[in-house]
This record gives sequence, structure tokens and C-alpha cells, in this order.
Amino acid sequence: MRTTRSVFIPSNHQNSASLNASADDKAAWERQAAEVFIQWYNEKFEDQLTFIRNNQPAKPDVSCMLNNKRVDIEIAHLYGTEQEAMSILGKALSEHTKSALALLKESSTAEQRLLKALNRILEQKSHKHYDSSHTWLVIRNAHPRWNAEKIKAVGDKIVFSQSHPFEQIWIVGDLHAQSGVVRIPVE
Repeated sequence: MRTTRSVFIPSNHQNSASLNASADDKAAWERQAAEVFIQWYNEKFEDQLTFIRNNQPAKPDVSCMLNNKRVDIEIAHLYGTEQEAMSILGKALSEHTKSALALLKESSTAEQRLLKALNRILEQKSHKHYDSSHTWLVIRNAHPRWNAEKIKAVGDKIVFSQSHPFEQIWIVGDLHAQSGVVRIPVE
């Protein structure tokens, strides 16, 4: 049985003096997402992932070990609308994120919003270049109405660049992986 952890929510930062705290919040949010994924992965597979550390830019967000091989994991979070993201994060969003979420809100169905949000993240991440030999992408869903089953339902409609840097792509169905995790084929 999966243990439920409390969810870390980044704090609301109002001024430039809090930039270091904001970076710390981002690292903690990424680490928590990695830990949720690692716990799920280790329950499902014999080979065990072990967390090593959070990384600085130019490398994916966290590093882990798997069979004596370093695997670097880029973390992303999936939200529905600007209001939902701000509510979950408890802080203002960048103009780029606000614009992208506003476009999602215009989609008519929840399935369309989910698909557009996933495709946007995959497109954005596929153009990044990492200083890493083995890179995975883990997207953690933070939208309360979406889960692993709904992600599987749109799986065959997900589109992203074939020149992405990821060996594996995983989508955590909810904040604690209680609904499961979906692996997206990368070939």
C-alpha cells in the first residue's frame, strides 16, 4: 500500500529578496516530484532508482542511480488553467506560463485541455539540451480532475518532436502517483 505524503507547495514570494527562497521552493517541488516517481518506480520494477541530488541548470533537475548508471531526470508539472496553477503553487506565474494556460482554457473539453497541456510541455522540453548521457522526463500532473487513466486515454494523440533528448518519458497521474504512472513511448 502506498503511503501518502504531504504535498509541498511553493511559498508565495513577493519581492526580489526572496529569489533564493523561490529557487529553493522550485528545487523542493522538483525533489518531491522525483521522490513520488522514484517510490512508484521502485514498487513496480526490480531495478531500484536511488535519488542522488538536485542539479543546477544545464543538467536535468535531479540525478538518480539505476544499476550503477546515473540517470538524470527533468521534472515538469502539468496544470489546467492559470487560476488552477496559481492556486496550487500559491504564487504568480510568468507571462509565458500565463499565456500558455490561457490558450488551454479556450479548449472546449477537459480531454482537449489535457492533450494540449501535455503537448505543450513535451514540445517545450524537447528543444532543451542537457549535459547528460541518460535523461528521462517525468511530468507530474497537478490538475485535480486528471489522472493516469485520463492520460492513457489521450496517449495515442500525444505529439512531440522526434529529436527530443529523452531516453524515457513518464507521466505521474496525480501528485502522489495514487492513480498510477504512464510511460510514453519515445521511439
